[in-house]
Amino acid sequence: MKIDLTDTTASKVNKALVQGRRAIGTPAVGMVLTLVIVTDEENAYDALKAASDAAHEHPSRTLVVIRRVSRSPRDRTQSRLDAEVRVGADAGSGETVVLRLYGEVADHAQSVVLPLLLPDAPVVVWWPVNAPLDPAKDPLGALAQRRVTDTYASEQPVRDLATRSRAYTPGDTDLSWTRITPWRSMLAAALDQVTCEVRAVEVEGEEFNPSCELLAMWLADRLDVPVKRSLSGGPGLTAVRMDTNCGPIKLDRADGSLATLSIEGQPDRAVALKRRETAELMAEELRRLDPDDTYASALRYGVDRLKSASPVQSTPSVPKSEGRAGLALPAPVERAAKAPAAEATAQAPVRREPPELEPVRKATTK
Repeated sequence: MKIDLTDTTASKVNKALVQGRRAIGTPAVGMVLTLVIVTDEENAYDALKAASDAAHEHPSRTLVVIRRVSRSPRDRTQSRLDAEVRVGADAGSGETVVLRLYGEVADHAQSVVLPLLLPDAPVVVWWPVNAPLDPAKDPLGALAQRRVTDTYASEQPVRDLATRSRAYTPGDTDLSWTRITPWRSMLAAALDQVTCEVRAVEVEGEEFNPSCELLAMWLADRLDVPVKRSLSGGPGLTAVRMDTNCGPIKLDRADGSLATLSIEGQPDRAVALKRRETAELMAEELRRLDPDDTYASALRYGVDRLKSASPVQSTPSVPKSEGRAGLALPAPVERAAKAPAAEATAQAPVRREPPELEPVRKATTK
C-alpha cells in the first residue's frame, strides 16, 4: 500500500502510517529499529532496495531522506516536504517513508526525522554516498547509536580514512570494513592451523579501494609486523601473503569469487570469498548495534604507516632479529640500520699503485 503526501508535515506522515497499518490489518508495530538513509535522488533507488532486502532479517522502519536542490533563489526560500508512505507488500518486512525536502527545510532534516523515529528503538543512520567526514557531529548522525558510511563511494577514499580516524566516535563504522569480514575470518583461521611466527605481510588489491587499506591496517595492528600495500588490477582485494618462520601463507583471489589458501606443508584449498552485495553488508551491520572496537583500533593505526612497510620475504630461512614487542623482523629491516656504515665504506677511496711501480712491487714480493 502506498500513500502519497504533498506539502505535508511529520504529524501527517505519522497519521498516514497508522492508517496504512490499519488498512492492511496489522495495527501493531513489530519493528526492531529505525534505519535512516541519507542520500540523493540518483542513488535513492539502489539504497532503498538494499535496505528492503536487509529488512527481511531486521524488520525496521526505513526513513529515506532526499534533499532536493531548488533551481531558483525564490524556491530556496520556500520550504516544502513531500512524503511517500509504503506499508505491507510495498515495504517488504517493515515500513518505508520516502521524504523529499525542498528549500530551507533541507538544512533541518533532523526536525522532520525526529518525530518519525520509533520510540524505545535503536536508530541507525546510513550515508550510501556523500557522507560527512565527522558523522557523529552531523545533525542526523547525532540521533543514532550507529552511523554507517561507505568510503568506497568517496572520490578520495584514502584521505577520508585518515580524516575519519581522527574524528572517530564509538558507533561509527564503514561498509568498506564490513566487506573484509570473510577475509579476516579466513586469515585468522589459517593462522590457527599453524604454530608459526609472522614476520611480514603483503596486501594486494586494486587502487582506490579502502578495504585493502583497512585490511592492511588491521593486520599491522594485530600482528605488529611490517605490512606492505601493493596494487593489482582487481577486482577488489586479490591476495594476502604472509611471511612466517615456517614458510609462506598465501590467500589468493584473482577472480573475485573463489580464493585459494596455500599453507607450507599442506595441500592448497579452495575457499569461497565472493564479493557481497550491499544488502548483505547492511544486514551484517544491523546485527550488532554496539561500538566496533576492532574497527576503531585498525582505523587509528593510520594509513600513512603502511607506506614505509618492508616488502615480504618469501624465503623462510632469512636471518632475523628481535624487534619491538619481541616479534621477529626480516633481515632487511635489521640491515637498514647498518646501511649508513656500509655506504660510507663503499664510498672510501681505494689506493692503487702507479703502473710504473708494478714490476718493483712484484720483485719485492718474491
